[in-house]
Amino acid sequence: MSAIIDVLQSIIPSAFMFATPLIFTALGGVLSERSGIINIGLEGLMIMGAFVGVIVNLELYNILGSSLTPWVSILIAAIVGALFASLHAIATVTFRADQVVSGVAINFLALGIGLFLIKQIYGKGQTDMVQGMLRSTDIPLLSDIPIIGPIFFENTYYTNWIAVILAFVVWYVIFKTPFGLRLRSVGEHPFAADSVGINVNRMRYIAVMLSGFFGGAGGAIFALTFAGNFYQGTISGQGFIALAAVVFGKWHPIGALGAALFFGVAQSLSVIGSGIPLLQNIPSVYLQIAPYVLTILALVGLVGRAEAPKSLGTPFVKGSR
Repeated sequence: MSAIIDVLQSIIPSAFMFATPLIFTALGGVLSERSGIINIGLEGLMIMGAFVGVIVNLELYNILGSSLTPWVSILIAAIVGALFASLHAIATVTFRADQVVSGVAINFLALGIGLFLIKQIYGKGQTDMVQGMLRSTDIPLLSDIPIIGPIFFENTYYTNWIAVILAFVVWYVIFKTPFGLRLRSVGEHPFAADSVGINVNRMRYIAVMLSGFFGGAGGAIFALTFAGNFYQGTISGQGFIALAAVVFGKWHPIGALGAALFFGVAQSLSVIGSGIPLLQNIPSVYLQIAPYVLTILALVGLVGRAEAPKSLGTPFVKGSR
């Protein structure tokens, strides 16, 4: 029994840590796609969030100190992510551009802007290492609970539990509030929504910018938990895994939470698998590619069974029905 607890104690905190940026970003994807806007640009939003989070952290550390700097960095990264996502909204909602092409452009643009500005600011291809990293901690009282406490609440990050709480908040907003009803209506039947006075384009703008807010926060959390600096490979596929979590979770916030945790376990095993008895003899290269293979298998298994919002990817032209 103790051996099982030891294994869980090594896997779950690591899996949670990897899953948290995915949860934030996937929740943003759910909001965007529930409104009818495909958001392939989640990777770019995470890249922009990582870039801004690291830069702000470097600039404010001597002013705010180690405890406050990471939180301010994440908040500013989220705000910039929302503003950056407005480019996607302008292209797809106002100008009715192809949503997939616009999302791909967002991915390339974010990386290009980040690398260009870093070269201008630091004169090299990467930033300095930040000092204000997010730090793991034991959650008071909860970490004292027998068995559960050491597994879930010791050596954890507050951002982990903020992500879980946020998933339930997003679920409540989408399914239990008038705003959520309007959001779902513009993604399912935009013409019907328009006929009862809902401003379809405004709702879609809000949803896409919220996806940028959460994606920017997810990118900053990833950078300030793992990388510690920004360079070309800081975000390398996490945004696409978050997008897979949106589909795997069937465009539902709690489903996206579960899918992100599933992918988080896969990513954690690629790092700590060599220390787990059952996985010690598996070549490390197989563990490293496992998250991406599982992502593909999860999506293939859902073909024909996951129902997207009916108007996903369809531009809305008032009066054109």
